Amino acid sequence: MEQLLGKEWEISPAGGATGDAYIAEHDGKKLFLKRNSSPFLAVLSAEGIVPKLVWTKRMENGDVITAQQFLQARELKPHDMTSKQVAQLLRKIHRSKELLAMMERLGKKPLLPNRLLEEVKKNECVIKENAVVQQAIAFLEKHVNDVYHEGYVVCHCDMNHNNWLLTEDNQLYLIDWDSAMIADPAIDIGVLLYAYIPREQWESWLEQYGLPFNDQLLLRMKWYTLAQTIVLLAWHKGRNNEKEMQRLLHFLEHVLR
Repeated sequence: MEQLLGKEWEISPAGGATGDAYIAEHDGKKLFLKRNSSPFLAVLSAEGIVPKLVWTKRMENGDVITAQQFLQARELKPHDMTSKQVAQLLRKIHRSKELLAMMERLGKKPLLPNRLLEEVKKNECVIKENAVVQQAIAFLEKHVNDVYHEGYVVCHCDMNHNNWLLTEDNQLYLIDWDSAMIADPAIDIGVLLYAYIPREQWESWLEQYGLPFNDQLLLRMKWYTLAQTIVLLAWHKGRNNEKEMQRLLHFLEHVLR
């Protein structure tokens, strides 16, 4: 990073799971740097979905470094996720033709239910050991042909509240697009509602997002939330993260109720 910016810049790790993010400071200026971030960051920046992209540079080893405007902002708390602002930004993302066109240019294909179910069932180390997971798999198998949907859009696929940033001037951004794919919007909406929104508020939240609440949407949300949770559960099992595994198992039970 020093070779890229010069020795006058002070560079420090920005945290995060990958260790590929940094904060660079010099003479009152601050940049957020990331190694090999999502290739459609420029479109996200132009759409106002992520903080402004300042520059992109390719290093000699082939790595691509992006620099974004560093903003004074805070991560949303779980209770903040009920806000109208969250619903409206997610709607903007899902309706963006520019994002979808960029993902298609990158060769991305829609994530179909049968393909996701195959990925889920690869995680047999988790499936064999837990009755709740087996119950979730049975639900996924039963309804795999009932959840096909024509309106595939760009989905973020990681609705964790920590990925939502609110600036001091009340501008909301959604960051960390490494898991993004073309999919049924229910893959984002379902996890967000099950994880953060009280059931009695689902209909009003969806109204703010711009969708009617009906049984078909409910089925799709439940199906994709179960599938995503099992994939995440297997990921944490591979890292022996017992605490997070227990949390996800409780979440599976909550979704299955």
